[in-house]
Amino acid sequence: MQAVILVGGEGTRLRPLTSTVPKPVVPLVDRPFLVFMLEWLQSHGVDDVVLAMGYLSTAVRNVLGDGSAWGMRLRYVEEPDPRGTGGALKFAESLLDERFFMLNGDVLTDLDLTAQLAQHERTGAQGTLALVPVDDPSAYGLVRLEEDGAVREFVEKPSVDQIDTNLISAGAYVLERSVVDRIEPDRAVSIEREIWPALVGEGLYGFADQRAYWLDIGTPDRYLKGTFDLIEGNCRSRVAERLGDTFLAVADDVRAEGRIVPPAVLERGCTVGPDAHVGSLVVLGPGVSVGARSSIERAVVMQGAEIGEDCVLSDCVVAAGARIGDRTHITGGAVLGEGVTIGPDNLLTRGVRIFPHVEIPESGIRF
Repeated sequence: MQAVILVGGEGTRLRPLTSTVPKPVVPLVDRPFLVFMLEWLQSHGVDDVVLAMGYLSTAVRNVLGDGSAWGMRLRYVEEPDPRGTGGALKFAESLLDERFFMLNGDVLTDLDLTAQLAQHERTGAQGTLALVPVDDPSAYGLVRLEEDGAVREFVEKPSVDQIDTNLISAGAYVLERSVVDRIEPDRAVSIEREIWPALVGEGLYGFADQRAYWLDIGTPDRYLKGTFDLIEGNCRSRVAERLGDTFLAVADDVRAEGRIVPPAVLERGCTVGPDAHVGSLVVLGPGVSVGARSSIERAVVMQGAEIGEDCVLSDCVVAAGARIGDRTHITGGAVLGEGVTIGPDNLLTRGVRIFPHVEIPESGIRF
């Protein structure tokens, strides 16, 4: 089975993490984000994946290679200019099979693609949209279904009195090649706004997976939520298998003189100083050092970052190679880009974003 993954966006909502690293390969727990999708696809019998690329595509190729590590073939198509979801699919047309999955590359999910494909075959559909329930449908577009599962209509950003279902599109589709024939070439096309409405009544179905985990990780707060859900086992993945019943993964060479509270992941070469506190809900990438008496919880600290003494980190993301001076507090959704240097006695909170390689002097920020 084949899949096409749309990964052409620049990841602007996730900056500064995506200022130097393409979103598909931003680290998520212990592997590049897109690897979760490849492993999920492989578990449902997908062995041929086409990546519809754009921004920093060479860097993605360098990380993911030819797909052999996941038992699949991985090919890349680079759009000459942004063409929307439908235009990107049309640009990859020469590589497409008669039937394939199409996936939004921003999503972390464990949807049952096998069941979705089985329904698609059973109904003889042209396209089958995976649907998931959400608590607040008003923030999304609703998908209304007929009794037999055929799509009746779409309702964009519904008002309260219009909400009669909580099902939204999950960005995972099974498509026949005939759908691609409907897309005009060489222009930007939104498959959601132009192609799906035209297919209503002509073989477009919805597949509702009531038990699936689903999250768009395109913002820092959702990136953190996805991280926490993975290490808590809320999303089925190989990370959950790695952590097991202890919800703890600590590399053999980690030197810890402080306390580690699960769920947590500490990769190779990490050091935790005396009386430091790490966890719960923490991921420390390879080679991270945590100074004496520092506290880290609900946070991601990436490869090679250095955290000084008496620091407090919570609800934050610290990218690779950052250096945090003593007694600095980083909280409240703050995000530090790659190679940032923060001097002692700073306070960064309220969602502040520090872009790569910026240096903040001692006591330079106190909010």
